[in-house]
Amino acid sequence: MSYFSNVNKVKFEGPNSTNPFSYKYYNPEETFNGKTMEEYLRFAVSYWHTFTGEGADPFGAGTAVRPYDRLSGMDLAKARVEASFEFYEKLGVPFFAFHDFDIAPEADSLSQTFKNIDEIVAMIKEYMKTSNTKLLWNTANMFTHPRWLSGAATSPNADIFAYAAAKVKKGLEVGKELGSENYVFWGGREGYETLLNTDMGLELDNLARFFHMAKDYANEIGFDAQFLIEPKPKEPTTHQYDFDVATSLSFLQKYDLQDHFKFNIEANHATLAGHTFEHELHLARVNGMLGSVDANQGDTLLGWDTDEFPTDLYSTTLAMYEILKNGGLGTGGLNFDAKVRRGSFDTDDLFHAHIAGMDAFAIGARVAQRLLEDKVLEDFVADRYSSYTSGIGLDIVEGKTDFHKLEKYALGLGEIKNKSGRQEKLKATINKYILEAYATVNA
Repeated sequence: MSYFSNVNKVKFEGPNSTNPFSYKYYNPEETFNGKTMEEYLRFAVSYWHTFTGEGADPFGAGTAVRPYDRLSGMDLAKARVEASFEFYEKLGVPFFAFHDFDIAPEADSLSQTFKNIDEIVAMIKEYMKTSNTKLLWNTANMFTHPRWLSGAATSPNADIFAYAAAKVKKGLEVGKELGSENYVFWGGREGYETLLNTDMGLELDNLARFFHMAKDYANEIGFDAQFLIEPKPKEPTTHQYDFDVATSLSFLQKYDLQDHFKFNIEANHATLAGHTFEHELHLARVNGMLGSVDANQGDTLLGWDTDEFPTDLYSTTLAMYEILKNGGLGTGGLNFDAKVRRGSFDTDDLFHAHIAGMDAFAIGARVAQRLLEDKVLEDFVADRYSSYTSGIGLDIVEGKTDFHKLEKYALGLGEIKNKSGRQEKLKATINKYILEAYATVNA
């Protein structure tokens, strides 16, 4: 059975193509810096939004129309696997990602839930034998069911902590079974609503204990995937412990976990934290902690996680600038943690959305590469901080001075002159490079 019979394999046809099911800018075989665009971008499809998402929001029921809607339970789960691999093949995407309950329904007992997961994992493994699509990462859903009302590893109930541990243990085994390159921890409800009933110290200590036990078990079974933490500041809890990269890095360093984890950074989570996407990527990169990316964007008019497909070229350019400076994403990738809008309800829209996102990041990659080749930003930043390359500035950097010497130096200064930051000029320059990249591809 074909679930997407009116779509053939999506290919790169260039910007002049009128075929809506083609890539205009994403050419997976195009190379730069010794890697193909496919190797740099490492796109992944999120199973939850693409195959289990129904288009619901807090104010309305789902609108999505899918060819497997009539099914339920394990029959529905199996149909989604079939549909997913047809989708990966036609889209030509190298990776996918999932939560445990995306692929298999939760049963009345944990043991039966695990049996459901095992049955679907065996099915996925069979499909993967003849597919070029691999598992980028998997994770455990510990936020949907009412049992998680007060968190998982940070729950005040030790039974919930144990239940969460059992789920993650299973997730690590599934990850190893399917050859996952990463394992993600998103603390959906790892936070609190009010300090009036919260022992924050115990909750953070328990979260660290949980992470250490997870790493120990991964080592025990020989699962050497990269562990990732995905920061998010709010929603659903009021105060989440993994607020942003800086907060999460401090947590990892305090509990001696920084050598075992990197960050999976989501664009929409960055903006909810009051940061730009590139800020979070940059902070992770300069600390050696940039692991993977959830590629989406939010609506600046809404204060919640809208998970839109990324189409903002300025944002994708600055994101790819950080990713290329990082030398790529290693075992990570660009996972489309994004969903089509409620009004985009049929299966064709799933292709249109992914194509739009992949083309947007392809343009961003091309522009970022040219910016790096021409050293547009690097040369400007180097000149702006040039006072630290000689004289008193070099002494500061090399630790050869103190307050006594600095005071003596300052007392001898005449008029101090600053250099302009040229922010507007730099933004205009990036616009110029974006338009030039567009013109080059169209030539």
